[in-house]
Amino acid sequence: MLILDDWGTGNIDATTRNDLLEIIDDRAGHRATIIAHQLPVEHWHGWIGDATIADAILDRLMQRVHRFILEGESRRTGATRKPAARARAQATGLRSPIHTQEASMS
Repeated sequence: MLILDDWGTGNIDATTRNDLLEIIDDRAGHRATIIAHQLPVEHWHGWIGDATIADAILDRLMQRVHRFILEGESRRTGATRKPAARARAQATGLRSPIHTQEASMS
């Protein structure tokens, strides 16, 4: 089983894109892959940065996918999150980790 946590939180370069496609292609339909992310799937193309590779990755991941959307307080930050940080996230339109996290399994 491969677990990709915090998917889409950092930049991805051409070498990493190609490596990621190769890994996912090798696993598609044969081995479990779990992706935990806060980046909506509709933004994955932009994050991956190459439409052809993004299409190939998504095609392989979405063949046999089970999506779980988790909502509510984060177990990591929960009540410890300061109101000012929550207000900043809402004002900027960013999705705060205390609101939604999604995990995709294929």
